[in-house]
Amino acid sequence: MAFKDPKAIAQAGVEKGVQKARLSWDKAMVAGFLAGAYIAFGGLLAVTVTAGLDPEVWGGLTTFFSGAVFSLGLILVVIAGSELLTGNMALVPLAAMRGRASFKDMAHNFSFVLLGNLLGALFVAYFLADQTGVVSVEPNLEKLGSIAHKKGVEETEWEIFLRGMGCNWLVCLAVWMAFAAEDIAGKILAIFFPIMAFVAMGFDHVVANMFFIPAAIFMDVPDISWWDAVHNWIFAFLGNLVGAVIFVAGAYYYLYAKPDEQQPEKADAGDQPPADGTAGATMTEMETAAR
Repeated sequence: MAFKDPKAIAQAGVEKGVQKARLSWDKAMVAGFLAGAYIAFGGLLAVTVTAGLDPEVWGGLTTFFSGAVFSLGLILVVIAGSELLTGNMALVPLAAMRGRASFKDMAHNFSFVLLGNLLGALFVAYFLADQTGVVSVEPNLEKLGSIAHKKGVEETEWEIFLRGMGCNWLVCLAVWMAFAAEDIAGKILAIFFPIMAFVAMGFDHVVANMFFIPAAIFMDVPDISWWDAVHNWIFAFLGNLVGAVIFVAGAYYYLYAKPDEQQPEKADAGDQPPADGTAGATMTEMETAAR
């Protein structure tokens, strides 16, 4: 099975980050809506599959099953094609670290993708979870209420932040490893394990929580308010951002994507290395200089 090595993954990540940074606002919104809906589909599936499983009988397998089916969300995002904020938190900053995207580009992309993700998640929460009656029956409603109450009420700000950091470290690794695969089966396999892991461990994904908590509110689960939702989203967003920028974009930029680590794509047979022993400029850098 063909696959990219880490340096090739890093280069693919830079190029994808540049592509995302240049996306127009309307396409970012539409693609963001799709990604928010796809993640919500994963959340809805996780609730319906595991609601009837008694933890006293199944133990930790209930969270494993939740994570296993929740991975559908990112599989749809990556393979069908859409814009997910948490993945973009690694790829667009990676492009910026290479000097190929600006802070303005990041703010533009994050803003419209975030709004699209929120609208997509709310759409599924209201129309496909609440109005269809899929989750309004027991034991589905009890399961959803338990998830939403834990994330919206029980977790402290510090816990949400750290869970968000761990979550997006794994989510971005799933996206990162999917770049390595050259076929759909390989991409699905690369995505499955990190996503299963973050859900099984109870980490916080800001877009997933845009489904779980509002869906509970729409179905009148007691003791959960819209402020509980916003409060969770703020700290999950911050944790997700740190997990992506520092532990994925920053770490792999340092290891494999720094300009002095890139090799020329093509060189003449008679070319000699520079006298100081450093590698030559990359094709990308030569193109930039030419502009």
